[in-house]
Amino acid sequence: MAIIETRALAKTYGKIQAVRGIDLNIEKGEIFGLLGPNGAGKTTTIGMLCTIVRPSSGSASIAGHDIVREPAEVRRNVGIVFQDPTLDTILTGRENLKLHALLYGVPSDIREKRIKELLELVDLKDRAKDITRTYSGGMRRRLELARGLLHRPAVLFLDEPTLGLDPQTRARIWDYIRKMAQKEQTTIVLTTHYMEEAEQVCDRVGIIDHGRIIALGSPEDLKESMGGHMVILRMKEAPLDRIRALPYVSEATQNDDIVEITMEEAHLHLPDLLLNIRNVECVETRAPTLNDVFIKLTGRDIREEEIEDSGGWVESVARYRQRGH
Repeated sequence: MAIIETRALAKTYGKIQAVRGIDLNIEKGEIFGLLGPNGAGKTTTIGMLCTIVRPSSGSASIAGHDIVREPAEVRRNVGIVFQDPTLDTILTGRENLKLHALLYGVPSDIREKRIKELLELVDLKDRAKDITRTYSGGMRRRLELARGLLHRPAVLFLDEPTLGLDPQTRARIWDYIRKMAQKEQTTIVLTTHYMEEAEQVCDRVGIIDHGRIIALGSPEDLKESMGGHMVILRMKEAPLDRIRALPYVSEATQNDDIVEITMEEAHLHLPDLLLNIRNVECVETRAPTLNDVFIKLTGRDIREEEIEDSGGWVESVARYRQRGH
């Protein structure tokens, strides 16, 4: 059963087409990654699904509620963890959760039980009475995850949930996210610049570029679409035409002295490849990654810096908070 459905969802700002007609079905309980570089449209897409940004055309629904006609019902069914910290740092961890529970109308008879459950889930029970400005970055992020789940949303949106955290803390955050998805049966939609994390945690990913979904599937299916293993050669001048003519080679490119070749069954064909070329200084073989897929489809690395999505996301977040969310 699809918990999120979009049909030709689009957003324009003047002459800028931030999102150009997105069709998606995201299933209940799925961990879905929306991947793309800055400016690709992913943040605007999430903004529309959360009712923070009004679409220019198309339609979308969450848990059966239309994002334009029933925004209040949509907001009751979603939780959001923003990229930038949004905790009240003069309150304790427990007080932050209690405030959120009051704003969302969590019934008083279950409020304390729910707060206790989530503090235990994110391993903050022992720090619940501490002021949050004393928390580390990872602890604050964990508290924000708990806050996003407090009212039992059908969908939890995570915008770059591990941005700026060290690798060890990032790994722990993903452990909590997987645990929450399983325990709470919540659909999770996330954005991330860390492709290796998306490979490990997401059931499916959609790669977005220039406002369009250009690839959609499980990480494994998308990697298989590369058509073989990656062979990386270090050499001065590569005979690319000769390499591309080999029947087991699907693609070959050169950047400075690095040649990247996609080929079938590298363990069988690598000796023959090396017989066809000379002056190879170094050889490396590896399985394709999700980042390889992204580079092939977009021509750039996901971490390359570009102008962020247009349309006043920060101002929209401020308006969202003013509504009492």
